Parts: sequence; C-alpha cells; structure tokens
Amino acid sequence: MILSISGVVLLGVVVFLFFRKDGLKLSHAVVCSLFGFYLAGTAAAPSIQAGGESLANLLGGIAL
Repeated sequence: MILSISGVVLLGVVVFLFFRKDGLKLSHAVVCSLFGFYLAGTAAAPSIQAGGESLANLLGGIAL
C-alpha cells in the first residue's frame, strides 16, 4: 500500500513538472489520468502492478 501511494505521488509530481516545464497540456494530463484509471480495472492491471513492484525492488536494491 505504501508503495502504491508513493508511486502515485511520484507520478503526480512528474505530470505536474511536465505540465509546468515541458508544455504538457491540461487535456493531455486528463486523458492520461483517465487512461490509467480505466487500465487499472482491466486484466492487465496485476501484470503492470507486478512489473512496478519488481522495478521498485530493483531500484531499492541498487540504493543499498
């Protein structure tokens, strides 16, 4: 659960930075958010979550 919340916060910060610095339009951010929301309800969601957890474990192992 903590990994999910911090992942959401991290992605939110990235989207905010893209919006402010790289010219991401608000409509693009909304479409990306809706895509992620609906993707979370599909059969692909467990695979994507497992991949994210593996990447987080890999990065956590490098930091130690």
